[in-house]
Amino acid sequence: MSLDQHRLEQFSSLEFLARQVVEGFITGLHKSPFHGFSVEFAEHRLYNAGESIRAIDWKLYGRTDRLYTKRYEEETNLRCQIFIDNSSSMYYPVLPKPDIDHPNKITFSVYVAAALIYLFRKQRDASGISVFSDTVELHTLTKSNPVHHRYLYAELEKLLVPIPPEKRKETQAAEAIHELAERIHKRSLVIIFSDMFDHSPRKEDIFSALQHLKHNKHEVILFHVVDKGREIDFNFEDRPYKFIDIETGEQLRLHPSALRSRYVESVTAYKNELRMRCGQYHIDFIEADINAGFEQALLPYLLKRSRLF
Repeated sequence: MSLDQHRLEQFSSLEFLARQVVEGFITGLHKSPFHGFSVEFAEHRLYNAGESIRAIDWKLYGRTDRLYTKRYEEETNLRCQIFIDNSSSMYYPVLPKPDIDHPNKITFSVYVAAALIYLFRKQRDASGISVFSDTVELHTLTKSNPVHHRYLYAELEKLLVPIPPEKRKETQAAEAIHELAERIHKRSLVIIFSDMFDHSPRKEDIFSALQHLKHNKHEVILFHVVDKGREIDFNFEDRPYKFIDIETGEQLRLHPSALRSRYVESVTAYKNELRMRCGQYHIDFIEADINAGFEQALLPYLLKRSRLF
């Protein structure tokens, strides 16, 4: 399954601006105090009259008779690391061929992440991805060059392949977030896509992990990705069901009406506490219902952020 690039194009005109300083600062258009100090070349761009001539690539001028300047990695204003939960529960609901119009949670997360990476590329900001389940499966550097973005899209596409039932992976979000917090050495915007159904014996562990990111001075956004109708509201027909834990394989036969009120009370209490803790830690909490569509989840938030500046 490949990403539908056309669906990502609609975000190209939006400004996604970080609220705080992230290895630089924002003054109108992107500007950075680190211009020219990096040794990592990113790409060429056309020379604009009035700019310093120090960054002109004279060898390229000799071949093309046009003035280009070299842009280096540190010229990016924003570094964004996107965390994606790849545990088995993120492949709910189990569908024959999930797509963006009929997604499971991982498909939804991948498309929103891809839209953000596309937008960062337009803004010449650096991005990377980290994938976790019961372990950290992938952690990339944050870069802004085209080769790196193609690599990120290739890795995202791998997540669209269903996990076989015999390769179930539990969510250990707390441990993974703690580890990733230590591996991100520069202040960044961290965006997390997860249902936050963690298997840690203490729910306090997940709150501690989120606080760890804030303690390290990162700006954090949590997209709480759920199938609201079934996972939050427990909307199932009034008949017997066999429920199967997608991460452990444990099975339970019951009538939804016998459990609905207690289930809804419990899961709503957890969601509300998660929202409250995020508020205390100054983490943006976004309730992302996969049935509402990824555009409806992302566009209002991007517009809200654009009005902050």
